[in-house]
Amino acid sequence: MSAPTPGVPAPDHRRLLVTSALPYANGSIHLGHLVEYIQTDVWVRFQRMRGHEVHYVGADDTHGTPVMLRAESEGITPEALVDRVWLEHRRDFDDFRVGFDHYHSTHSPDNRALCEDIYRRLDAAGLIDRRPVEQFYDPVRGIFLPDRYIRGRCPRCAAPDQYGDSCESCGATYAPTDLVEPYSTLTGATPERRSSEHHFFRLSDPRCEAFLREFTQSEGRLQAEAANKMREWLGEAGEPKLADWDISRDAPYFGFEIPGSEGRKFFYVWLDAPVGYFASFLAHAAHRAAAGQPIETDAFLRPGGDTELVHFIGKDILYFHALFWPAMLRYSGYRTPTRIHAHGFLTVNGEKMSKSRGTFITARSYLDQGLDPHWLRYYYAAKLNATLEDIDLNLDDFCARVNSDLVGKYVNIASRCAGFLGKRFEGRLAALPGDGPEAALLAVMREAGESIARHYDAREFGRAMREVMQLADLANQYVDREKPWELARAQGTDERLQVVCTAAVEGFRLLTLYLKPVLPGLAAEVESFLGIAPLEWAHLSQPLPAGHPIRPYRHLMQRIDPRQIEALVNANKDTLKSAPATPAGGASAPAAAANPAPAGAVQPAAPTVIGIEDFARIDLRIARIAEAHAVEGADRLVRLVLDLGAEQRTVFAGIKSAYAPESLVGRLTVMVANLAPRKMKFGMSEGMVLAASGEGPGIFLLSPDAGAQPGMKVK
Repeated sequence: MSAPTPGVPAPDHRRLLVTSALPYANGSIHLGHLVEYIQTDVWVRFQRMRGHEVHYVGADDTHGTPVMLRAESEGITPEALVDRVWLEHRRDFDDFRVGFDHYHSTHSPDNRALCEDIYRRLDAAGLIDRRPVEQFYDPVRGIFLPDRYIRGRCPRCAAPDQYGDSCESCGATYAPTDLVEPYSTLTGATPERRSSEHHFFRLSDPRCEAFLREFTQSEGRLQAEAANKMREWLGEAGEPKLADWDISRDAPYFGFEIPGSEGRKFFYVWLDAPVGYFASFLAHAAHRAAAGQPIETDAFLRPGGDTELVHFIGKDILYFHALFWPAMLRYSGYRTPTRIHAHGFLTVNGEKMSKSRGTFITARSYLDQGLDPHWLRYYYAAKLNATLEDIDLNLDDFCARVNSDLVGKYVNIASRCAGFLGKRFEGRLAALPGDGPEAALLAVMREAGESIARHYDAREFGRAMREVMQLADLANQYVDREKPWELARAQGTDERLQVVCTAAVEGFRLLTLYLKPVLPGLAAEVESFLGIAPLEWAHLSQPLPAGHPIRPYRHLMQRIDPRQIEALVNANKDTLKSAPATPAGGASAPAAAANPAPAGAVQPAAPTVIGIEDFARIDLRIARIAEAHAVEGADRLVRLVLDLGAEQRTVFAGIKSAYAPESLVGRLTVMVANLAPRKMKFGMSEGMVLAASGEGPGIFLLSPDAGAQPGMKVK
């Protein structure tokens, strides 16, 4: 199979600089982080398969008080700490097939130079202000305390032991100096109020306000819900809510000194961290230039031109990336982001993780249990969409879906047919007829390519995976009908056997092409097995020719052993018990409610009144009934396939006495989407539909009002 001609641009050739948020150099990569990096990597790999020019860069975020204090506690320099963590992070990304073109560090000379250049340009534009700030100071440790190193009673609800910027009990936000009975988490000392001159970026300047109103509401720049949030944060025209941004910290501090401050002031980590995107790109360009493949850097870093700057971030850092960062770039002469894609947080078994409490599953822990990184990549892809909604890693569902989709549907096609080609036909493929069931199957599979491509490009990965698995179902149904194992035993059917197995292998090739952005390592194994060049989207219409030899088939993927999941839970059991919250991007979020009792436990009587936080834990979704079937051997059950927009779920509902299954197809209903999957005699039930009943006879399925769409949340 030939690859696209080198040097010839693809239609609508795009030039993309893509980044993921920078992980902090004070801890391990965990499964919440990987939501973002896997999502970005899938999108980048897809764009490359379409023939676009893509540069994907990242870096460790290295500066700040936490890194300084951790290094001190370990008896090493901050530089030694960030170097060690960089190696750990890069190893984890490599093992999960996150393919950065360059992975950098914000503690680098090129990043320092860029920060100083941006600062000087902003100062020259009159957008840097200097004024005194009153802060808490630890008299024992001798440092000004960041918000997260101060705790005390909430000034609103009096809850004890709350952070210096927000209350986890009532949700209030406040200044650290508002805390009642504050104390330093470093020494326990009562902090003192002291004044110090700080440097501010004047985000409240009318120029910034006018620019940000246009920037945040530009079509396609942000998701709709993110753009709405920006309008809320910006306030009404003429009455802006934006406050100036404190971009300095006092010594001692691990970071870059602010020019002219004589060692007393340092750039706040949130100023130099996003600048690290550009520093990493310049380092990447330097490596490319040394290899004789120069990149026109100004086309990516300066305004104008046909390039795109695309950021993938967690929704918790949207404020920084959609307000501070674009305004900094606009008024320092650098190009602003083309698009900012924000995503939700990760929960595990319906409960939130919390890095601040150590309740996370690390990437290394996952790998140490022998779990294949491709399994997690696929599961995340099957869950992800283009919204800011959180996604849940339900470990039972993870096991069931990977075994069903990847092994039972996708890999199963090759394992059922490739062996016959090797044993009977020296691995050579047949010429496929131009009509008949083979032509019909492969035509449908090829025609789906543009739809799947649109889903990938729009970051609707769940929709793409759903469509791919529907194609896998068609391919397996074809094999079931043609029964190559019976053809192999019959006399005079060799020609038909070779055609059937060739069609199955060609369908498997197409599925591999569609799954390659998600399963890059597995795709490489398939390319080797098929004896073909790396798959590109242009190969969609280029079938394998008659006589093409394939190599002997070796099993491509194992099923998840439930004992591996048990080992993972046991390895992190202390963290999975309480499961408060960690955003997928890594910053802390409010703690979740306690875990539900285990199955079979005696439950206390339900309270007559619940709090809003209890209701918020229930994920109610609009669902369209795509299929409905009576369950053989069950008097009450109907098997429903529910369309949630980005995915499908199978639910067994006890409504057979009230509804004929065929009457349910196409109607909308409401389901509980975060109910733990339940293994039943007839299969796995992945949720619950809601119905009403009373003392009299009758079951009444709930239906939403006209206009509701599958996947919408019920609030």
